[in-house]
Amino acid sequence: MCRAHATVRGLLYEMLAQTDGERWTVVDLEAGVEVMSRGTPKAVDALLIVVEPYYRALELGRRLAELGQELGIPKVWWIANKLRAPEEERLIRTYADAHRLTLIATLPFDEAVSHAEREGRALIQIAPDAPFLSAMAACVDRWLKGNP
Repeated sequence: MCRAHATVRGLLYEMLAQTDGERWTVVDLEAGVEVMSRGTPKAVDALLIVVEPYYRALELGRRLAELGQELGIPKVWWIANKLRAPEEERLIRTYADAHRLTLIATLPFDEAVSHAEREGRALIQIAPDAPFLSAMAACVDRWLKGNP
C-alpha cells in the first residue's frame, strides 16, 4: 500500500503543478485514517470530509480534519451526508461547532441514490429532480462562487 499511496500523492502534486487556477480536480479517496496518515492528499488545496449522522462517523471525521490540518491543507471542510431528519443536521452542526470544524453543506438521504446505484446508472439519469441532486447543485454553485 505504501507504493500506491506514494503514486497517488505524486500524481496529485504533478496535477496541481500543472493547474492554471481555473480547473478543479476532485479525488475520491478511501475513507479512513490510513490515507491521511500516509500524507496522500498533502498537496491538495481543500479537503472535503463526508460525514454521516452517527457518533463513530463524526469521530472519524474529526480525526481526519485534525490530520488534514497537520498536513497543512489550507481548507478542511465537512459535508454532512444522508440526513433523514432535522435533528440529525442539528447533531452534526452541534458536534462541528464544539470541535471548531467547518460544515459547508448538508445533503439529504435520498432513496433515489440507492436506486441509481443498484441500477448501475447515474442518478441524474434515473431521477433528475432528486432532492440529493438539488442539494449537491447548490453546494457546487457556492464553491464555484468561492463561497462554501
